[in-house]
Amino acid sequence: MNPLIEFCINNLISGSQEAKETLEKDPDLDVVEYGCLRNCGLCSQTLYAVVEGDRVMADTPDELVDKIYENLDETL
Repeated sequence: MNPLIEFCINNLISGSQEAKETLEKDPDLDVVEYGCLRNCGLCSQTLYAVVEGDRVMADTPDELVDKIYENLDETL
């Protein structure tokens, strides 16, 4: 089973769309988007994704991708 990366649609609109598109190219990841991940305060302040249940935050889409892979390396 592939690691699960979850995005909030509102955060995609705020700038994490580029990170999602990059991660979708990796066949070893399952990337999904939801209408809301119930992290509204976080979602309005920074780019983030939920990686296997852990919130990963960054200032740019490229940094978000890097931090997601770092998180996966540490936890898997």
